[in-house]
Amino acid sequence: MIGPRLHRARKAAGLSLRDLGAQVGLTHAAIKKYEDGQATPSSSTLLKLARTLNVRTEYFFRPETVSLDRIEYRKRSTLPRKRLEAIEHEVIDHIERRIELENLFPSPPIAPFGPVHALPEVISGLAQIECAAETVRKAWDLGYAPIPDLIDVLETHGIRVFMIDANADPKFDGLAASVGRLPVIVVGSNWPGDRQRFTLAHELGHLILADRLETGLDEELACNRFAGAFLIPRQSVIQELGAHRSFIEPKELALLKEEFGLSMAGLLYRARDLGIVSPAWRDEQAKQFRSKGWHITEPGKPYPAQKAHVFEQMVFHALAEDYIGESKAAELLSMSLIDFRAERALEGSDAATHQ
Repeated sequence: MIGPRLHRARKAAGLSLRDLGAQVGLTHAAIKKYEDGQATPSSSTLLKLARTLNVRTEYFFRPETVSLDRIEYRKRSTLPRKRLEAIEHEVIDHIERRIELENLFPSPPIAPFGPVHALPEVISGLAQIECAAETVRKAWDLGYAPIPDLIDVLETHGIRVFMIDANADPKFDGLAASVGRLPVIVVGSNWPGDRQRFTLAHELGHLILADRLETGLDEELACNRFAGAFLIPRQSVIQELGAHRSFIEPKELALLKEEFGLSMAGLLYRARDLGIVSPAWRDEQAKQFRSKGWHITEPGKPYPAQKAHVFEQMVFHALAEDYIGESKAAELLSMSLIDFRAERALEGSDAATHQ
C-alpha cells in the first residue's frame, strides 16, 4: 500500500527518485525499492518522507481507490508532461479525501450529478452553444441574473470542485474529469476571480457538451462559447448593451465585469459573437487592450477570487456529528493537529479554506 502512494506523492511534488532521496538522505535505489514494494521504510524514514512530500503519514496507508477518466485540460498543450502528472496526482489526493469524507455520512451530503434534459443530441455549430447554455441555466433555475457563487452552483448540482495552487504554472487554468460517475472540475486557486469563473464555466462546458459535438467542431472554442453564454446569457448582454453598437465605453465593460464576473475581454467576445459589434471593431479593441497592457491586467479592482468552502464545511459537519475526531479532521484538511485546533477555535482573523 505504501509503495503506490509514495510514488504518487513524489510525482505530485514533481520530484525525481534522486531528488527525493537526496532530501531525505537515501539513495534513489532505496526510494525505488519502497515504491516497488520490495522494502518497507522504517517509522523514522516514513516521517521524513511525509515531511519532505508535505503529506501526513496517514496518507501512505489510505487505500488506492481513485483514477481520473476523460481528463480535459485547459491550456494542456503548453504544459510539460511532468507537471501535468504532478497536477493529476495532486487532484487525486484531493478527490480521495473528498470521497472518504462523503462516505462517512449516513446519507449522501451532495446531490448526484444528473443529465440536463432537452439538450440536443448533436451540436453542429457554435450558435447552438448559446441555446445549450440557456438550457442548463433554465434546468438549474438560474434565470438570467449574475451568478455570485459559481462554485456553490456547481457543487449543488453534483460537480465536485477543487482548487489547487498553480503559482508555479501560469499556463495552467483548470481541468474537467470524472471519477467513475463523479464529475470533477479543478481550477487554479491563484488566478483572479473572473479568470477562475471563466475556467469553471469552460470546464462545465466539457462536462455538458461531452459526446454531443459534431466531428470537426473545435471543442475548446465550443467550451469557450459555452462559458461566456453561461456566465452572461444572450438576453442579459442585449439588455445591458443593446442589440447593435458602433462603440462600447471601456467603463461599461468594467461595470459589467463587476456585475457578471466575466472579464472585459470576454465581454468583447460576447458582444462580437452576438452581433452587437462587428468582428473588426472587436479586433481593434483587442489591439488597444494589448497596447495598454490590459490583456495581462485589466484596469480597476480585480474580481474577487472564488472560494471552495464545501469540503471544509463538511469536515466540521462530520466533526460536530462525531463521525470523525480531531485527528481525522486535521488529516482530511492536510493540516497539523495544532493548526487545526487553532482554526477550530477561530483563532486569528482569517479562516483559510483548505481543499
